[in-house]
Amino acid sequence: MATPRVFIIRHGETEWSLDGRHTGSTDIPLTANGEKRVKATGKALIGADRLIVPKKLAHVYVSPRKRAQRTFELLSLGFQGPLPWGHHGECESKAVPCDAKVEVTEDIREWDYGDYEGITSPQIREKRKEQGLDPKWDIWTDGCPGGESPAEVNERCDRLIKDIRERFHAPALNRAKGDPDADCADVLIVAHGHILRAFAQRWTGLSLHEGPSFLLEAGGVGTLSYEHHNIKEPAILLGSAFHVNFEDDEKLEKLEKV
Repeated sequence: MATPRVFIIRHGETEWSLDGRHTGSTDIPLTANGEKRVKATGKALIGADRLIVPKKLAHVYVSPRKRAQRTFELLSLGFQGPLPWGHHGECESKAVPCDAKVEVTEDIREWDYGDYEGITSPQIREKRKEQGLDPKWDIWTDGCPGGESPAEVNERCDRLIKDIRERFHAPALNRAKGDPDADCADVLIVAHGHILRAFAQRWTGLSLHEGPSFLLEAGGVGTLSYEHHNIKEPAILLGSAFHVNFEDDEKLEKLEKV
């Protein structure tokens, strides 16, 4: 029985991510290169014999921001029903069928940068210096004036983690060995850099004040899971193996011998 996982995907490159500008509520599109890289990620990592196996996905959470939704559209996932938003462009034509439900949630939108929206970290430090504040700004401890505090981000990350564990992971881990539904409990999240780093921090029970050392580049993919098949031992999965279906291999070997 496989241990359920959460795959976190940061949206593809934008002009602001290239410039290092903090992008929270501002809805800007992916660059052409960003779209190409997301397509390449989908083709490389999503499939029956890849890291993310569509038939094993139980649920998908996507940020309300268009750049995250467009990133999701460009991945190699095909859904039978309509998406909960109007398409932002053409989708992948050779998508792998997936029956998971897609949900848009505010809980995984990007950190609200408030007064720091659209400016870089050096500009933020200069601004704080002019205001007589400590220029050594750290979002994980200071938050953003006019935006969100670490405690507020902490709260919504914890709410989403609770939802994932109660609705999908705990039931799967409690199912009897051999139950086919137990292997269909993976979750996919498509969102943003700071909120996904915060989510990973809270997944392991660490405080945001400790300041995560995790990095997730534009279009990057991370994996979260559990140790010892135990929901009380959440962990970061540093290296993930691709899926191999031994039954399919055996069928192929029999056909080759015929």
